[in-house]
Amino acid sequence: MVCAKCEKKLAKLETPDKWKDGARNTNASDKRKIGANKLLKGKKNRFNPYEQFHKCKICKVKVHQKHAHYCQGCAYKIGICAMCGKQMIDTKDLKQTN
Repeated sequence: MVCAKCEKKLAKLETPDKWKDGARNTNASDKRKIGANKLLKGKKNRFNPYEQFHKCKICKVKVHQKHAHYCQGCAYKIGICAMCGKQMIDTKDLKQTN
């Protein structure tokens, strides 16, 4: 669960979507070079297994999402945003299980 503010921080895909209408990872002004390797060009969004991950603040499990401080299980149970920890839904009368 990610709030609308933190949705901008989510990583974009290196390959463009098949359908251009409403695609998240395309820019109208982006001029693509013919024969350019997109994986070598954009290194900041690539997955690096040796990079230090954050640990979940609740259960101390490594979080495999960039900029996240809570794992998806804990964020779902408590009803918070996985990145910033902002309360998204009231879970008082709900049974949140994994």
